[in-house]
Amino acid sequence: MTRYLPGILAMAAIVVASNILVQFLFGQWLTWGALTYPLAFLVTDVMNRVYGPAAARRVVLAGFATGVACSLIGTQISGEFGPLVTWRIALGSGLAFLTAQLLDVAIFDRLRYGTWWRAPLVSTLIGSALDTALFFSIAFSATLAFLEPGNDVSWANETLPLLGVGPVVPLWVSLAVADWGVKLALALIALVPFRLIVRQLRPSVA
Repeated sequence: MTRYLPGILAMAAIVVASNILVQFLFGQWLTWGALTYPLAFLVTDVMNRVYGPAAARRVVLAGFATGVACSLIGTQISGEFGPLVTWRIALGSGLAFLTAQLLDVAIFDRLRYGTWWRAPLVSTLIGSALDTALFFSIAFSATLAFLEPGNDVSWANETLPLLGVGPVVPLWVSLAVADWGVKLALALIALVPFRLIVRQLRPSVA
């Protein structure tokens, strides 16, 4: 288990940081969390390639448990605008993370014997799409306001043209679409560190 510790710590740090940063806008359509969370797929895919799917699932579960614990602590710490992590964000992050990461592991394993870039790219694209859909709907949709009645998410449900040019939708939908766009771009960029890290750890499987 010791050899998985770097992956576990990296995963936990990414989840906690993203839970906090997703509450702050970067520009008009993105949250800061959109720039950090995609790294979770890189960690999962590296662990999967180097140690196999069982090890990757252990890292996901351990990172999930650590992330949930830290998120729960964050709900008890007040910042300038309220708790550092709201209950809805903690719930959405946890469910989206666990579901998407385990799907990523399964897809990667099915494609692991193809061209080296195919497994990490396809698994990340599909996993990140599911992650985005689950997280943003749970965390910000007005339909699920009953999950945390005291959390005012009216700002996220203000209706605006999609990304400023499309049909009128709640703001959180534009945030989700922009978030997924960033994940797509980072999925491509992450192929470079994926290749380099795997070569460093296990040259024979690179």
